[in-house]
Amino acid sequence: MHADKAGAIVAESADRWRLMGLALGELARRARSVAAGSLRALLQPIGRQTPSRLIIAPQDLRTTDPTVAGDIYAGYFTFAGRVVQAQGRSPFDAEPPSRAWAEQLYSFGWLRHLRAADSALARANARALVDDFLSGGHDRRGLAAEPAIVARRLIAFLTQSPLLLEGADHAFYRRLMKALGRAVAQLQRALAGGARGQERLTAAIALAYAGLCLDGYSRLQRSASRTLAEELSRQILPDGGHISRNPRVLIDLLTDLLPLRQTYAARSVEPPAPLLRAIDRMMPMLRLFRHGDGSIALFNGMGGTAPDLIATLLVYDDARAQGMEHAPHSGYERLQAGNTVVIADTGRPPPAAFSGEAHAGCLSFELTAGVSRIVVNCGAPRGTGQVPVATRSTAAHSTATVHDASSCHFAGAGDDLSLGSRLGRWIGAPILSGPQDVQVSRKTENGDVILVASHDGYVRRFGIVHERRWRLSANGEQLTGEDIFILIDPTPGMTDVAIRFHLHPSVRASRLQSGQAVMLLLPDGEAWTFEAEQVPLAIEESVFFAAPDGTRRTEQIVLSIDAADTHAVRWSFQRIGRHNSMGARRSAARTDEETLPLENV
Repeated sequence: MHADKAGAIVAESADRWRLMGLALGELARRARSVAAGSLRALLQPIGRQTPSRLIIAPQDLRTTDPTVAGDIYAGYFTFAGRVVQAQGRSPFDAEPPSRAWAEQLYSFGWLRHLRAADSALARANARALVDDFLSGGHDRRGLAAEPAIVARRLIAFLTQSPLLLEGADHAFYRRLMKALGRAVAQLQRALAGGARGQERLTAAIALAYAGLCLDGYSRLQRSASRTLAEELSRQILPDGGHISRNPRVLIDLLTDLLPLRQTYAARSVEPPAPLLRAIDRMMPMLRLFRHGDGSIALFNGMGGTAPDLIATLLVYDDARAQGMEHAPHSGYERLQAGNTVVIADTGRPPPAAFSGEAHAGCLSFELTAGVSRIVVNCGAPRGTGQVPVATRSTAAHSTATVHDASSCHFAGAGDDLSLGSRLGRWIGAPILSGPQDVQVSRKTENGDVILVASHDGYVRRFGIVHERRWRLSANGEQLTGEDIFILIDPTPGMTDVAIRFHLHPSVRASRLQSGQAVMLLLPDGEAWTFEAEQVPLAIEESVFFAAPDGTRRTEQIVLSIDAADTHAVRWSFQRIGRHNSMGARRSAARTDEETLPLENV
């Protein structure tokens, strides 16, 4: 037996044991949560759970759309890409079309749209919906009682309290106060019962808000501040990235933490030092991920971006510093010259507890020229509940895929009814294994920025190390690259490789007569060429999940080789100037293509 085959068998066995360990750990955590909840319910007098009054309402930085208020008044509830027409019934009694839709409904973040409408009708509608939710006891059972949803709802009720309480009668005021106290108790039970990962950090943030905003909750404020400090120290890496490696988590945290910092100041309470340090570190990291058009690079669970929200967050950057270029703890690199930007994933998978949305995109990259995105990853779809493993696969990224396999092994992958598949879906499909030895180096040579990285994610199954080299010219006019495949006792018949470059939907691609080059027309009228040396080149269909209006068709450039015969592939992107206005219009017209529902992809 080949050494690599024996190693693969051992690794697969280790993955199975790791999966069983994660499942047993989740079972134990849930048992602790139930026990802690029962104990706290016995020891904590009910009267102490109800605050007497609300002292302050925090700011909400999230984007608002007043037109949504009209839709809600008409009975249309549009969340996570799905629409429910209530038809005079309570939306909380409707059958949710997806888990993601229900999560957004029960989180009540949509109250901010009603507040933006700034009308008596919107305020009355908001109170009626909240009252309907509370009167029906929906906050005490099912999905609405899960800690992450409770935390988001608690923050929403606090930030949107001016909307809810202006013109409200005393009875509604008391019901809302009781609901806030109940949410605090639910989150305290969750923390005592072993809530972990990002859920624990979100609960700590919500409790810190409650401790500052509710009268008589100073003790809660102190304990929540301690938990918040501990979780930020644990989850925010030294370079400012989140331990999940997901840029979206960074955005969500900053959107919550910046107003929280202001709330501490408004109450004349000293904020935890880790909170201030975390914000200072996260801001430059956010800039690392930002493209010229204001969008965020699509790595490890990142989907569509609201550029106005990103701009709002960056206004709070006291240093107004340039984004960092080298983030070794988070595993990302940024190359920039002229108006050309390259952002690359050069990191290992996150810990299993934080990998539920992580992707197998090691050595993938995105390329932007000015405000035009050229090379992208497919991104994460919105509104699908649990993210499909296919969108997290290596093939959905602009990197090399060996034998049509991902460089990471996901729990619950596949549609079979095996115990492993069922356990994986129960615990959220974390990454069980992936690249562990990721080597990275960068330097500047004659003004050019050179980045070299490699990973061992394909060694145990196929005996292949993937190395990628990027060189961005000093003027930003050319990006040259090379993919190198180092064979270590390769598995015969399993050395086929596809090198993919997914294109943004706004890019129009056409092969040149040479067959070894592709013309790329950008929506701003610029033209670039892609060339590869002596390897088969094809333009194939692809899918872009991160468009503002949903899933879209796009294209990808694919280089196909056998690593046993071809050990290195050189390629390049070259700016060749502006194309005529007709070409620009034809390129831009691609953005008007029919959108695709996720289930048809």
